[in-house]
Amino acid sequence: MDDLIRQLLQLAASLAAILALAWLAGRLRLGGDIRIKNADHARRLADEVLSGFDPVDIVVDRSGYGALLRDDKGRIMLLRQHGVHFAGRVMHQRPEARLDQGSLTIYPDDKPFGPVTLNLGSEAQIWAASFRRMERQAHA
Repeated sequence: MDDLIRQLLQLAASLAAILALAWLAGRLRLGGDIRIKNADHARRLADEVLSGFDPVDIVVDRSGYGALLRDDKGRIMLLRQHGVHFAGRVMHQRPEARLDQGSLTIYPDDKPFGPVTLNLGSEAQIWAASFRRMERQAHA
């Protein structure tokens, strides 16, 4: 009987500790669902990725998980959610891309970055066309 009581107390203490940690994480605003809110937010994130990248054209995924940004030099940056942060890559050559109605799936040459599917609505066709205008680098 003592063994059962000891196990129940240990279970109760463990549950209390889990609930306390969850409460603390909530109070500190840790984790959560971080998304790109608008074009200005995407602009700030792009500057964090590459200081001085000044986009003149921005489209944000309808869900806020990613964005495409073009600067006045024609460079295109792809932003994507990476955990509770955002990662970005400037694409120096034409990426593989697939257009499916309002969604654009981009396969950057940086394989660890992985493919990104953005729901861009009517903007998807415009950005797909801009990728087609980029030069394709020949692989030796």
